[in-house]
Amino acid sequence: METERFYQLLGLATRARKVVSGEGTVVQNIRNRQASLVLLSSDASKNSLKTVTDKCTYYDVPYRIVGTREQLGHAIGQPSRVVVAVLDQSFAKTMKQLLDE
Repeated sequence: METERFYQLLGLATRARKVVSGEGTVVQNIRNRQASLVLLSSDASKNSLKTVTDKCTYYDVPYRIVGTREQLGHAIGQPSRVVVAVLDQSFAKTMKQLLDE
C-alpha cells in the first residue's frame, strides 16, 4: 500500500468536499447509496466497527480498514476520526487501488 499517496488523495478529496465523517453521517450516506467507499480506523471500537461494516455489507458498499484514528483525522484536517466515507466514485476507485496494492 502506498500510504503517503493514499492520505494525500484523501486530503484532496476532502478539499473537494467529497468526504464525510462521523458514524451517523457515514451510515446515513450508506443508506442513501451516496457512499462509494468507507474507511474505518484500525482502532475503532467493536460496536462502531460492527455497525458500519454491517451497513456496508447490506448496502453493498466497499469498505477498508486503514491506519489509526489520528492518521485518518489528520488526512482530512480533523483531530481524529474513526470512520469516513468517500462520496466520489473516481476518488474511491483510486483509493481502493492504492489500498489493495
